[in-house]
Amino acid sequence: MTGPIIVRTVARMREHVRAWKADGQRVALVPTMGALHEGHLSLVRLAQTRADRVIATVFVNPKQFAPHEDFDAYPRGEAADVEKLTSVGCDLLFAPSGEEMYAPGFATAVTVSGVSEPLEGAARPQFFGGVATVVAKLFIQSQADVAVFGEKDYQQLQVIRRMARDLDIPIEIIGAPTARAEDGLALSSRNAYLSPEDRAAATALPAAMKTAAAAVAAGGRVDEAEQAAKAALLAAGFDPVDYVEVREAGDLTRLGPGPIGQAKGRILIAAKLGKTRLIDNMAVG
Repeated sequence: MTGPIIVRTVARMREHVRAWKADGQRVALVPTMGALHEGHLSLVRLAQTRADRVIATVFVNPKQFAPHEDFDAYPRGEAADVEKLTSVGCDLLFAPSGEEMYAPGFATAVTVSGVSEPLEGAARPQFFGGVATVVAKLFIQSQADVAVFGEKDYQQLQVIRRMARDLDIPIEIIGAPTARAEDGLALSSRNAYLSPEDRAAATALPAAMKTAAAAVAAGGRVDEAEQAAKAALLAAGFDPVDYVEVREAGDLTRLGPGPIGQAKGRILIAAKLGKTRLIDNMAVG
């Protein structure tokens, strides 16, 4: 099977996109930071159902990491990524350098207020500014018709939707269901950091989330479900638990403390197990 075309500059990517669009083809974009796994490949497969050509991007974005975070240690491996993209028939891989994405003197930042501020925004204040900036650039650089993101990073998905809407970027954004291992743990590149013991204990996170979501959906109090989930995570060895919160599914405003009634909610969790910080979420109601 022929592998994806590999390009490292915006100019080369746009040459291919122009040719495809001149032929009447629809183009999809799947942004990633590499270390690809089945979750990423499921995004490519979904993109293939919505477009004629699919571009995957691999760029570990320094602007979304704080100085104390794992930018240098973040897993990388282009050869393995290319092999995986080949297996699903991805058309093009855009793998730029840091200098290609952020030329000397780069001085622009995209900030999305409101939906970016709680949860991950409170725990990692630099994160969503870096995400919004790089994704805005990728949208403009690729001129794609559609982009696919995983719902595992649910708040990120909502930030990107708001950013594209506010900036009038003409792109359709699709959220793909979270890909999970058989034991329920959400697939993530950072799962590679987990020791065997921590990997076994990590299943407490999706279990606690599922129990809390079911309790709220059945009419239970939000505050009680959140507290029970946090206690379950601490008992399983997670420490700290950054947040366990039920939020409105669209704008991520707080729901509760009592029952949510007919509201469409989302429970979102972030907690650290050993040296690995895990996040997850699930629809409620």
